[in-house]
Amino acid sequence: MPTRILPAVGDADAVRSITTLLSQLPDAEPVAPVVDSTQLVDTLARLAAESVDELPEVVVVHERIGPVPALELIREVALRFPAVGVILVTSDASPGLFQAAMDYGARGLVALPLHYDELASRVQAVAAWSVGVRRHLGAGADVFTGVGGTVVTVSGAKGGVGATLTAIQLALAAQASGRSTVLVDMDLQTGDIASFLDVQFRRSVVDLAAITDISPRVLADAVFRHDTGVALLLAPGEGERGEEVTDRAARQIVSALRSRYEVVVVDCGAQLGGAGAAAVEMADAALLVTTPDVVAVRGAKRAVRMWDRLQIRKAEETTVVVNRHTRGTEIQPHLIQKITGTPVAGTAIPAHFKELQGVVDAGRVHELDNKSTVKQALWALAGELGLVKAREGAGAHKGGGRGDRGAVSFRRRRELGP
Repeated sequence: MPTRILPAVGDADAVRSITTLLSQLPDAEPVAPVVDSTQLVDTLARLAAESVDELPEVVVVHERIGPVPALELIREVALRFPAVGVILVTSDASPGLFQAAMDYGARGLVALPLHYDELASRVQAVAAWSVGVRRHLGAGADVFTGVGGTVVTVSGAKGGVGATLTAIQLALAAQASGRSTVLVDMDLQTGDIASFLDVQFRRSVVDLAAITDISPRVLADAVFRHDTGVALLLAPGEGERGEEVTDRAARQIVSALRSRYEVVVVDCGAQLGGAGAAAVEMADAALLVTTPDVVAVRGAKRAVRMWDRLQIRKAEETTVVVNRHTRGTEIQPHLIQKITGTPVAGTAIPAHFKELQGVVDAGRVHELDNKSTVKQALWALAGELGLVKAREGAGAHKGGGRGDRGAVSFRRRRELGP
């Protein structure tokens, strides 16, 4: 059986060098290379969604891959696709880097410049390991893709547009439909999820920031189980401690969560720091909430352009959600789409604050009445994103549920058009 090898190389010269050598290996089947970290993870997720057997046995990661650093990328691949063997190609073959690569989940390291014998030996060993793991797991191969691992980030075009309420209701909808769900408050200085859900907490996301190997037990100690069943990982009570959550820590935390929960909803707030940017970059679906007014839409446009410049997220991979929508406003969703250059969610959230005022003032937005048009729209949005597990013969909720394929499929549908 041929060994499928997926190169992840950003440099054009390195691509030619690596693919030429790989094509010469016995029983090797190199596949089309990917040029950055986002494309690698998306490719593996797409293949895993079709069938675990479609995943390559070996992934070769070049040290200059970007925008996510090579070691961080290796950690994410190892966590999400644990039967895929990863080889790091690097000019630094020191014992220190070798140990770091192994700690991050690599199965081998090959030094630059490449030599046929060394590359062939490493690929053969890693492929044999991958085949052995899959054979050992047998019928349990579904674990390769994790529990589900759909990550959705919710950011605000500016403060006060409703990003936190949106994130909470998306998480509630996913949990109510039968998906294990965690809601993360990555608005590290001013996060309000605890206040919206009337919870007192002792631990926060900061408690995971300095831990390099987040075990299930450590994760369980950090999350708070809400009465609704949603797991909560909250922002610190002392906002200044939010600086302890670096972009590297955020990647580790999100990766650990997506390996334990079917749905991970991350509230990134309106001020995107390093941790929030890392979450947006990793997300299967990145939502940007705006209201249909000039100030908010301009804020959305600035955010989209900034994410693109910083290579956090391309405009076409960002979905704008219109909150407080009315038919009478001059700024309608189609105009927002034109201004921001992004897709706009098909579900707009109506402007009915009176429905929300009581539960917001009480800090119990999870008790919002099922008849609320705002709740129905937000749960319909959850269905549009694929977060709601459809029941046989019916949606999981009156307002939502258009399938069970996850946010990656949602993004593919947008790329294909209506």
